[in-house]
Amino acid sequence: MAAPKKGRGPAGGQGRPGRALALILIVMVALAGGMFLSGHTTPRLGIDLAGGTSITLEAQNQPGKPNAINPTNMDTAVGIIERRVNGLGVSEAEVQTQGRENIIVNIPKGTNSKQAQQQVGTTAQLYFRPVLTVQASGPEEPGPSDSASPSASGTPKPGESAQGEDKAKDEDKPQGEEATGSEATPSASATTQGRAVTGALKKDDPTPGASDKPKASESPEASPSADPATAKLQEEFAKLDCTDPKQRTDAGKNAKATDSIVACGSNVPGSYEKYILGPAEVSGSDVDDAKGAIDQQTGEWIVSMEFTSAGAKKFQTITGRLSQQQPPMNQFAIVLDGEVVSAPSVRQALSKNAQISGSFDQQSAEDLGNILSYGALPLTFKEVSVTTVTAALGSEQLQAGLIAGAIGLALVIIYLVVYYRGLAFIALLSLLVSGILTYTIMSLLGPAIGFALNLPAVCGAIVAIGITADSFIVYFERVRDEIREGRTLRPAIERAWPRARRTILVSDFVSFLAAAVLFIVTVGKVQGFAFTLGLTTLLDVVVVFLFTKPLMTLMGRTKFFSKGGPWSGLDPKRLGAQPPLRRSRRVNAPTEPKEA
Repeated sequence: MAAPKKGRGPAGGQGRPGRALALILIVMVALAGGMFLSGHTTPRLGIDLAGGTSITLEAQNQPGKPNAINPTNMDTAVGIIERRVNGLGVSEAEVQTQGRENIIVNIPKGTNSKQAQQQVGTTAQLYFRPVLTVQASGPEEPGPSDSASPSASGTPKPGESAQGEDKAKDEDKPQGEEATGSEATPSASATTQGRAVTGALKKDDPTPGASDKPKASESPEASPSADPATAKLQEEFAKLDCTDPKQRTDAGKNAKATDSIVACGSNVPGSYEKYILGPAEVSGSDVDDAKGAIDQQTGEWIVSMEFTSAGAKKFQTITGRLSQQQPPMNQFAIVLDGEVVSAPSVRQALSKNAQISGSFDQQSAEDLGNILSYGALPLTFKEVSVTTVTAALGSEQLQAGLIAGAIGLALVIIYLVVYYRGLAFIALLSLLVSGILTYTIMSLLGPAIGFALNLPAVCGAIVAIGITADSFIVYFERVRDEIREGRTLRPAIERAWPRARRTILVSDFVSFLAAAVLFIVTVGKVQGFAFTLGLTTLLDVVVVFLFTKPLMTLMGRTKFFSKGGPWSGLDPKRLGAQPPLRRSRRVNAPTEPKEA
């Protein structure tokens, strides 16, 4: 005797729909709680909705490079500027070329526009140059004379030094001297440090027995035997006033890496020094990585740099040579876009890692590390205009978008109520759940990844209403088809789900694929549309599987839907259902005998 077949369990987990509903409820509560705890209860708005800053940069011709402004260099500059701005935590910034020589940078409101403006406009040409002469600079400084009494050692400044992984041992240093050395800075009087410029520009090294205090005749005065280039450099150094912003900007402008230059720097706010610097020994391209950090020993902000293998060899060579010199000839200047950022002294040879310390705060240290990490721009740019976009126009556009979304949602609701009646209740609850998930996730993505909701993104959210409603309609129609074939509601719900599920997954996959391709191949605001469309498409799958289907299963057990009333949307008579055919015994009709 054959054993009876065991009944199969309910397919699709319809026997326990409460678990799926509880899971999505927990997710909604967690997202809403995270939103309120973070304090970001509204999505971050883009520049076209909330206002922001628009910066126009114009590429400048460089000496000796007539063809430097080309599409390749412009595209490279766009990528570097975009990475710099993104390094500030801005995701919806638009960086794109306009014409042949211009780059437009749009930064949403809520970002430090001044900080971003400095980031995008900085060329970031970094060089390490040996210091030949340093002198305090001011509008009323006395010129160097024979009676000047320069100080070779200067005043130690413990806040700025060059540090490396090859640190000298403390016992090898004099009593009271810092472990990493300190910068030699000018004394209070306007004196000149270093040997004569004509001698400093020569390649020979000073003798070990050189006195720490140069003679008065070693002031940077033009000697009769000086060549024209040296005489011009001395003249520029004498006339340079670093308290004048224009002179600070123009000092060393368009100079080559192999040239000796004059430059300005500031170690203390409001106080400036002017330098004569030798040819560059190490460039910014030799820096592999840089970042702002806190020195664990001093508690001050520093910029930690890591050189490439080739850069480490160059840096070790220059620091080894400078460590044998007398102040200030043992200093190397870190020159960024022609301005001395820091001029630490060297007391031992440094290798792969180095640190820039000085009067940094958190923002300035992180900004410099950000610039050095992403590299220098291939071109020099001039800031043509900085425009602030008001939020008034953005609010009008946002209001228009919300009105359009409300009209679309109202039309969908009217259609669902008229055509599906009681089933519209399930569809509306599913739309509400989808809206809550979308809103909370967008609000959390703002501080998390810098996502900003722009007008195209709002359009993507409006389109998502139709995509989500379409999934409900597919499932409802499959259930109705099963009822038309004569099945009761509960079996119809379970038999319709596999076919509806397949159709929904294929449809959402196509929508998500289109959104992904659009996000990859486009830039700017169009990416906001693609991102929102892809996000809402994924949420549609989650809502249909974890909310709509379990809720439909529960509603099928109620009398209102199971009896198929006229307002349930599942009335068999309204749907044109035929009663199931019943098998009956076949009755044979009597046959008449045939005649012979």
